Amino acid sequence: MSSKLVACLLVLFTSSVLHAQDAPPAVTAGDPSIPIETLEQRLTPLTVAELESEAMAWRDLLKAKAGEVAEAQIAGETPQAELDRMKNDEKALMDRLGSVLDSWEAKGGEPDELRAYLTALRGADLRVTNPSGLAASFRRWVEAEDGMMRWLVKLGIFAVIIIVFSILASVFGNIASKAMDRHKGSSQLLDRFVCKVVRRGIFLIGVIIALATLGVKVGGLLALIGGGAFIIGFALQDTLGNFASGVMLMIYQPFDVGDAVEIGGVSGTVDSVSLVSTTIRSWDNKLILVPNKKVWGETITNITGTETRRVDMVFGIGYDDDAEKAQSILETIVNEHELVLKEPEPTIRMHELADSSVNFVCRPWTMPSDYWAVYWDVTKRVKAEFDAQGISIPYPQRDIHVHQAG
Repeated sequence: MSSKLVACLLVLFTSSVLHAQDAPPAVTAGDPSIPIETLEQRLTPLTVAELESEAMAWRDLLKAKAGEVAEAQIAGETPQAELDRMKNDEKALMDRLGSVLDSWEAKGGEPDELRAYLTALRGADLRVTNPSGLAASFRRWVEAEDGMMRWLVKLGIFAVIIIVFSILASVFGNIASKAMDRHKGSSQLLDRFVCKVVRRGIFLIGVIIALATLGVKVGGLLALIGGGAFIIGFALQDTLGNFASGVMLMIYQPFDVGDAVEIGGVSGTVDSVSLVSTTIRSWDNKLILVPNKKVWGETITNITGTETRRVDMVFGIGYDDDAEKAQSILETIVNEHELVLKEPEPTIRMHELADSSVNFVCRPWTMPSDYWAVYWDVTKRVKAEFDAQGISIPYPQRDIHVHQAG
């Protein structure tokens, strides 16, 4: 029984020795004061196993320094300046161990245990029992190489990058706008869409670069967003549907800004189009937001989408009136109107023998923008000329014949 126990112990000892021999030696912990930027560059080519060795080596350095600080605080004989220096060294080791753990985790390592150890040490360092201790901790952070000044520099670089890319976004947006203006086949909707995409795309690139300067792991953030894309897509399926419909509206251009349209029971002029909704200004000047999904899925009537438009009117005269004279009056009024087009020719014909009137159709052509002006002017002149020429405009009536019984 004892021989088996001895054999097991030998096997465990041998495997641990072999494992220790297999572990690569640390290469970055030889200089505890190495700048963090240099440390991060040296960590870049290391493998997961090598980074684990680096993390253990930096942990040992931090553990030793934390022990020195703890003993000095317990003894209470260390001058405050010396104690502050020791704590600054401890803080520097914490920052460097944190960088190693970040690199290790980014390459697939599992630094949870060491990260918990580091978090516990940071929490112990922040615990103070009086205002003077808090002031001393803050002063050490301000004076430390990797303290306040480093973060102020990073924040300054962050602000500069954001400002520069904001200017670049505006400049390239204007360039895209001028380029789209020279392209005569594009609509205002497509022009606005392209310019907006250029501006926001360049600004987004600037934000990503700026976040990277603050130490944010942009790759991990993008991976997290990509991993949650399915959940986000499911939760925002209606919004994504409106987005897709908005892209189709931009590509096929069934209408443009300023066009008069009828869409799904809503009529008015197109005020603006985004990737989510279309804004229509109704005839009584109300702004109506219609989701793009409904716009693209409904029948779209573009009232001003053509160069000419026919004005349809019907005029009735009495059965006792002169039909030839009425037609001559209608032809004169239409031909004399300055907004009526000569081509296509207007159509004026006797159309219907109705219950109470003989109806003429009057169909002149005009520009879409002049539709209502022609409609109202012709209607007004027809009424005046019919009255002047003695032609009646009948209204529905019913004759009642009374028979008396003999």
